[in-house]
Amino acid sequence: MLVTDHLRPPALPDLPPPWHTPERESLQLQARTFAREEVLPVANELDPRKGLIPPALLGRLAELGYFGITTGTEHGGMGLGAFEYCMVAEELARAWMSVASIIARAQGLGTGLADDSRRTELLERSARGDWIGAIALSEPDAGSDLAGVRTRAVRDRSGGTDEWVITGHKRWCGNAEAADFIQVLVRTRDAEPGEPRSAGLETLLVEKERGSFPDGLTGTPIDKIGYHGFLTWDLALDGVRVPAGNVVTTGHGDESGFSGVGAWLDVARVHTAARAVGLAQAAVEDCTTYLQEREQFGHPIGDFQALRFALADMASEVEAARALYRQVAHLIDCGVGCTRQAAMAKLRASEMAAAVTTQAMQLHGGNGYTTERAVERHWRDARLTTIFEGTSEIQRKIISDEMLPRPR
Repeated sequence: MLVTDHLRPPALPDLPPPWHTPERESLQLQARTFAREEVLPVANELDPRKGLIPPALLGRLAELGYFGITTGTEHGGMGLGAFEYCMVAEELARAWMSVASIIARAQGLGTGLADDSRRTELLERSARGDWIGAIALSEPDAGSDLAGVRTRAVRDRSGGTDEWVITGHKRWCGNAEAADFIQVLVRTRDAEPGEPRSAGLETLLVEKERGSFPDGLTGTPIDKIGYHGFLTWDLALDGVRVPAGNVVTTGHGDESGFSGVGAWLDVARVHTAARAVGLAQAAVEDCTTYLQEREQFGHPIGDFQALRFALADMASEVEAARALYRQVAHLIDCGVGCTRQAAMAKLRASEMAAAVTTQAMQLHGGNGYTTERAVERHWRDARLTTIFEGTSEIQRKIISDEMLPRPR
């Protein structure tokens, strides 16, 4: 039965989402414009030859305040939350995921020291982009299982000194040589019987000069198929010395060691979800253009229903993942503990990005399998999002362990 005009429900207005504010819209537009006009040309030039993010681009990120999005205004930062941080990261990842990643190496990272004056100094440097770091968590035999970290730190109080001496082997440390510091997860003692395996883990701050390693630390770059823009390192630590006061907390209830890493990872995983959404959004946009440009059988290939429907599915998956990561970022900013939800956001967004960018390459045909188009970069980088900050399998374990009794 037809509905007569006078019985039709009124059209719903185009309402903004509940977390929309004019300030967020302005910040998003700024990040999108910057990514399109300044980041994308650099990415298109440097990524095919595995080039590094140039200092000039790092300077522009600092000028825009992106290294201090979550740092308080009293320290020169924007004083914003995980929502804005992830929103900006999504926009940057649409151009080059490495630029969306480098801002994570500030945001107050490496500032959680007990000395208040030192912490203040480092927070101000972090907000200015003068304190950009690296994180050494994983080891050859401890990646998903960080409780298995074997790198040792021994307290040395001899000869009037009071220092930690670090010996061990770290892997997958991005930006290590170019950083101002490296946060290193170490074992300061063995777990006692009855304690969790993670007992005795602490995070120590190794300060260094950009472009070099301190005494006792050597590194070998790991050759990767993607995620270019900065180098990822395999690190050997042989008697690296740091002051006794360089024990790092996270700012989450002054947690340190393994619990502190867990609190930090919740935000990191939502940030990864945002980066994955940015990559997938870029792939959708590239396909939207390509389907109208490429002609076969006398028509733009976007005229063919199979390809149109594929694009519709891709766009729908991106929108769903975006809604989920923003909801979780909102919960984090509200102070709600959401480890399971952060794992869900990371799992869904990263798996979605891997699938969407694969489909994008298919829609580009042979052209998608060349370095002439950015879609192959999005595909290479998206594949990594299912692995770092905890693999998809680890995210499923986190989610299921909160829903069911843990297996013996």
